[in-house]
Amino acid sequence: MVFVKRDAQGQVVSASLAPDAEHTEPGEPGDPAVAAFARNLLGDDAMVDSDLRLVRVLEDVIDLLISRDVIRFTDLPPPAQAKLMERRSMRQSRGTLDLLGGDDLV
Repeated sequence: MVFVKRDAQGQVVSASLAPDAEHTEPGEPGDPAVAAFARNLLGDDAMVDSDLRLVRVLEDVIDLLISRDVIRFTDLPPPAQAKLMERRSMRQSRGTLDLLGGDDLV
């Protein structure tokens, strides 16, 4: 969990892993301002951008293998199941479950 400090325009200007006097607001993973802050920290690293896009492809491949009964969701280790369920929930809430399509990052 990350805690954020925002400026007058609502943009995240600082983040902390622990709450303190300046970082009192929990940063939600789906918050565009939190995502923008993280991207600013990472900079324009092509490898990071590529990794993020590859994660989406891997999620879609796993979903495809499950839907075709090649693997069962329960075959995956519990931590992987939890992460996939969290990502699936976030993507569905944004309406972007689009097999191998689109290039938006979640």
